[in-house]
Amino acid sequence: MFQLLHKTGDFVVIDKSPGISVHKDQDESGLAMLLSEELGADIFPVHRLDKVTSGLMVFATHSEAAAQLSEQFRSRDIEKYYLAISDRKPRRKQGLIIGDMEKSRRGSWKLLQSKNNPAITQFFSSSLKPGLRLFLLKPATGKTHQLRVALKSEGAAILGDSLYSESSSDRTYLHAYALAFTINGEQYRFKSMPEQGEQFDEECLRLINDKFAQPETMSWPKVKVVK
Repeated sequence: MFQLLHKTGDFVVIDKSPGISVHKDQDESGLAMLLSEELGADIFPVHRLDKVTSGLMVFATHSEAAAQLSEQFRSRDIEKYYLAISDRKPRRKQGLIIGDMEKSRRGSWKLLQSKNNPAITQFFSSSLKPGLRLFLLKPATGKTHQLRVALKSEGAAILGDSLYSESSSDRTYLHAYALAFTINGEQYRFKSMPEQGEQFDEECLRLINDKFAQPETMSWPKVKVVK
């Protein structure tokens, strides 16, 4: 369900498995409850990942740390990077995806051309193997299903995404890859290579290391975000 990667007096960082909700999902215990039980203490969620998404999550261990981290997520001061795989060729190999989001059918969302309160996503991509493309995504905002909708809008829906892709697979290929934040004046930076999924194989991991090993140093296009 998850792997504990780092623990301090203020927070814990885990690597979440795909297929588990952060909060209670019908009769299944949520990730927050399971983590609290393992630690034997209360924990405070400060952000979320979709049930289908794997990778890095941070939880505060007391209310003061929760307030600090929640404010950083709200003000978009936390760095977040994701990996995704698509079996469709995008309209562009890299770029910026901006637009308002609107609820659609079956719990899905769609990207609009308007930009009143837009979702903002930067991305790079690289050919993985014939018929598959690897994406590195940097969301400047944190809208529901933002990355899944962004790649759908580029004609390259995420492989295995039952809401947005026509292609079935063993999982939805979206992974929270890197995370950086500051708490009590100290900066922390974490990375987690994807481990679950047939397409996250050795060839894919080599490409990640070759192309996207240090996402924070890449030449991302400048984005002006109104906070």
